[in-house]
Amino acid sequence: MRSGRFGQVVTAMITPMRTDGAVDEPEAGRLALWLLEHGSTGLVIAGTTGEGPTLDDDEKLGLFHAVVEAVGDRAPVIANAGSNDTRRSVEFAKRAAACGVHALMAVGPYYNKPPQAGLVRHFTAIADATDLPVMIYNIPGRTSVNILPDTIVALAGHPRIVAVKESSGDIGQLAEIAARAPQNFDCYSGDDHLALPHAAVGACGVVSVASHVAGPDIADMLGAFSRGDTDGAAKLHHSLMPLFRALFAVTSPIPVKAATRALGFSVGECRPPLCPLEPEQERVLLAAIRPWLTPRATVTAR
Repeated sequence: MRSGRFGQVVTAMITPMRTDGAVDEPEAGRLALWLLEHGSTGLVIAGTTGEGPTLDDDEKLGLFHAVVEAVGDRAPVIANAGSNDTRRSVEFAKRAAACGVHALMAVGPYYNKPPQAGLVRHFTAIADATDLPVMIYNIPGRTSVNILPDTIVALAGHPRIVAVKESSGDIGQLAEIAARAPQNFDCYSGDDHLALPHAAVGACGVVSVASHVAGPDIADMLGAFSRGDTDGAAKLHHSLMPLFRALFAVTSPIPVKAATRALGFSVGECRPPLCPLEPEQERVLLAAIRPWLTPRATVTAR
């Protein structure tokens, strides 16, 4: 298993918010640094886990600035720049690039349900807008459009389209892309519970939610697989499954935000229409993450 250009464990970072619902940029910087100290090799900012759909453009740009300032060149910062509007995505990609981020992510256009030819035009326009590398994000469960392997392979011929975050849930789809795309094209698993199965068919890493809690364990799992220790990797995967289930028992990022609060970060609640966990849901989550709530792992709140 080779490591992708963004490393093996890229965290789709949550967006910390204050009690009044405003974005907390200093806490975002603090969280970003902590994640890099705990297994993460890169960060996706203002994606699905970062509540990108309910952040306005200025809030996203502020986050990009804050995280880049905190992280510097320690690890790649990947800015979510895509939307369901090609023209707006192109313009926002230019503004995101000006913040000093290292790469862009662009999700499949949601709601519009464009045909595959429209997807090629959409992603090509975004990639042509800046000099930054672009990661395509395929998550048809949220967008209602599946970016097919033929389309990804065609787009992989663009010099700046360098990776895909594959979250279709179809292992065969990532396997086909990995088999047919250029060797330097990076296939990332977009599902924590499929990170190891995806690695077996060609993934170079994972864009992870669970790495907020168990980053070192996920890094160890993929490291073991890379060394050929498949039994050790499987054992780690099995130990992580209760955590994966708990973090996705309710719409993400509701559980991971609660888990990150339990680690000692001041991250607030998710913005509506997402809502807090019910008391019983929170009890189950806290029980699942208890093995990771050690004095070494937790931090002191501001």
